[in-house]
Amino acid sequence: MKQSLGAVTVTLFVLVVANAALAQVPQKTPAPDQAATTVKQSLSLAQRGRCKESLQLFRQNASHLADKEFKLKSGVAILHCAMSRGQGDTALETIQLLNREFPHDPEVLYLTTHAYSDLSTNAAMELARVAPDSYQAREMNAEALEMQGKWQDAAAEYRKILEQNPELPGIHFRIGRLILSQPETPTMQEDARKEFVAELKLDPNNAGAEYILGEFARQQSQWGEAIQHFSTAVKLDPGLTDALLGLGSAYLADGKAQEAVAPLEAYVKLQPGNPAGHYQLAMTYNRVGRRDDAKREAERQRETAEKIEQEKQKNAPPPTSSEQPTAPPQ
Repeated sequence: MKQSLGAVTVTLFVLVVANAALAQVPQKTPAPDQAATTVKQSLSLAQRGRCKESLQLFRQNASHLADKEFKLKSGVAILHCAMSRGQGDTALETIQLLNREFPHDPEVLYLTTHAYSDLSTNAAMELARVAPDSYQAREMNAEALEMQGKWQDAAAEYRKILEQNPELPGIHFRIGRLILSQPETPTMQEDARKEFVAELKLDPNNAGAEYILGEFARQQSQWGEAIQHFSTAVKLDPGLTDALLGLGSAYLADGKAQEAVAPLEAYVKLQPGNPAGHYQLAMTYNRVGRRDDAKREAERQRETAEKIEQEKQKNAPPPTSSEQPTAPPQ
């Protein structure tokens, strides 16, 4: 016999209410003993090379495990398992989990350092294997040459990248930095400047290039140009503190002390330990008639300079035997 429409509606309503009630019932968390048993299973899976399955069990039960030492041991075993078997995704998940559970543990930090290093090396080797002629492979090679201090070889590699991809952003900027890293020549600054200008044509949002061009203009007392470049750099990257200091200093040198206040105040807020910022701000306050503020910043400049000097002396290596002071002649 067919149900009426009203009966079907009532049945559906009852089912919906029942499902909603079930959804509101809190799920039972595993008891500590049950969690320990499951984590032991996870450890056993890791020891047999079943890393991903091991991680899934561990992730579901680790937060309910009372024994922190056993929790750490299990997580470390899973990480070793994943790294030894080239399971990068599982390794990354395990690193994140361990750092969340044990954020200051020395072993976790040590393993994290090595794991990321190994993952990076593996990725670099894979890139060199599958795409040795790609610009990405060349860029990685150039970066390695930079780290070794082989500036000219690195620059040559970057120029090969531009031959393949003349519109690729970032490469002119790197070449410009390399030029500035080498021994000074009469044309060094102009050669580097051309690279930074070329970079900005490809990437107008490169705050670093704007900042360096501002520095070039500041060194030549071209205050208007310096202010323009520093201002753009700060707009592109408000956290670029060197550009804030450069902007404030350029305004001050250009006789615009009132405009110098804001960038210099922002700088000393971000870099309170640098005496240069306090010095520039003290002069600026003095120029705009804020004498008390100028005295305060001058005192901070003195304190920070003294603190830096104390740190230098504290960290200085002990004198060698040849540097030991000799007793005065009798």
